[in-house]
Amino acid sequence: MSEPAAGLSEWPRSTRAVGADLAVGGVPLGELAERFGTPLYVLDEAHVRQTCRVYRQALPEAEIAYAAKAFLCRDLVRWLREEGFGLDVCSLGELELAAAAGMPAERIVLHGNAKSAEELRSALRLGVGRIVLDNAAEVPRLAALVAPRQRQRVMVRVVPGIEAGAHHAIRTGGEDQKFGMSVARGDAEDAVLRVLGQPHLELTGLHCHLGSQITSVRPYLAAVATLVAFLAGLRDRHGVVLPELDLGGGHGIAYRPGEHALDVAAFADDVRRQLARRCALYDLPVPRLIIEPGRAITGPAGVAVYRVLVVKRTAHRVFVAVDGGMADNPRPVLYGARTAVRLVGRAGAGRSRRVTVVGRYCESGDVLAPDVEVPEDVHPGDLLAVPAAGAYQQSMASTYNLVGRPPVVAVLDGCARVLLRRESTADLLARDVYEPGEDG
Repeated sequence: MSEPAAGLSEWPRSTRAVGADLAVGGVPLGELAERFGTPLYVLDEAHVRQTCRVYRQALPEAEIAYAAKAFLCRDLVRWLREEGFGLDVCSLGELELAAAAGMPAERIVLHGNAKSAEELRSALRLGVGRIVLDNAAEVPRLAALVAPRQRQRVMVRVVPGIEAGAHHAIRTGGEDQKFGMSVARGDAEDAVLRVLGQPHLELTGLHCHLGSQITSVRPYLAAVATLVAFLAGLRDRHGVVLPELDLGGGHGIAYRPGEHALDVAAFADDVRRQLARRCALYDLPVPRLIIEPGRAITGPAGVAVYRVLVVKRTAHRVFVAVDGGMADNPRPVLYGARTAVRLVGRAGAGRSRRVTVVGRYCESGDVLAPDVEVPEDVHPGDLLAVPAAGAYQQSMASTYNLVGRPPVVAVLDGCARVLLRRESTADLLARDVYEPGEDG
């Protein structure tokens, strides 16, 4: 009989203790490692769907578009579609996969600070619901591509001058960065006027994105205040009332015990009240709210599983080297991200020791988890599992050192199936166009 795993709030909701192992979606992680190999990503389908329903219940009147950059595959698109979500995409690949997987085009939002002509043409061909214009130069570029007697719905991405996010590299709401157009400098208003002057473009509203891994509602409330004031100014100066307001995503999650995630219900209540209050202040109709969570949907539903290859003791520390690393989880290297680590598959010794878990890649900075506690008897062949691995790991993974990317396996009700297969050496070699000469 399995039991709820105590003290593991950052793990998927279905996680249970099964003897000395942990089971996710009813399948022990040790069994999954033996069946599919390591490194391995495990994604709990039920957790993804349950989180979608939490958002839908908290914001029934809002449009919710999952941020595809967090993680994307065809089965996930199907889950999202069935749960009433749309998709926020930012590349041709994400756009074409979304369409191929059956996401209705009107529920797709195309982003990007430097969209190619091919991406814009594909979005128009598919009939996406909105294209978010990130700079003034995109206005005439897009308008020139729209067919006669057609109109494309667009939003203008604005910078409200509000910094938020867990690391400077993922804060996108402040001035002097590559995304969006400044409200304070007048760039956003200029872009709005440019769109209004294009008969083939229909401006539906404003878009902003403050950053990522935000765990407080306060930055969103500040953004609502700034953007509603801007909406009121557009009405007063230009006679235009925009019906939509997109607050982006960036909703934070817990990666380690004691960390806090953004409270979705509190976020919904506070933002709804702030939006109504600010619109009443300016005698504006309340625009329809759009949000774009990504990490919050898939991040907590995922687990990464590694096998220990080496335990090395130096004068000052113990290194535990695993068969993955910075190529399948670049977040620690890029953002200084910290994560939890747990021995699975067997019972460890009663005592624990502090170790640094490192990867197998040829970089001294390839550190997955510095100064974490593991059983004292950890040894080669053991399995280590990392929770909250469902976002910005597989999607950011690389083939550094010509090592293929891990598979993604979905678990549900005791069954497991592959969503993305492991990338093989043959896959990597197939991209190498080799044409031998006469001596070859």
